Amino acid sequence: MKKYQGSCHCGAVLFTFQSDSVNTGMRCNCSFCKRKGAVMSTFTLTSEELNIDAGQGALELYQFDSKLAKHYFCRTCGINPFLESMTKPGNFRVNLGCIDAIELDQLELKLFDGKNLL
Repeated sequence: MKKYQGSCHCGAVLFTFQSDSVNTGMRCNCSFCKRKGAVMSTFTLTSEELNIDAGQGALELYQFDSKLAKHYFCRTCGINPFLESMTKPGNFRVNLGCIDAIELDQLELKLFDGKNLL
């Protein structure tokens, strides 16, 4: 297992987790994720596995449509470091672009069809 550290752009939101080597990422084609362009983890993490360090008021929540997915973003810089999965409530996917140790152009990308999910 490898320890990964990530952050938003300004550093107000930090997070860590442990995982096997990350070799794949996921893009979602829903209207929000398509515009956001993030590459998310294919795996999910429980709240115990994802350690979040954010100052009070640093994180904001955005939800739309069914309000099942919870998209968190930094109130200062606007970066989305992670989301609570709509397919696995209570579990999180991380934005792999927020982790300096991961090169997005080296990942195999999978598509999640969020556009046609509901």
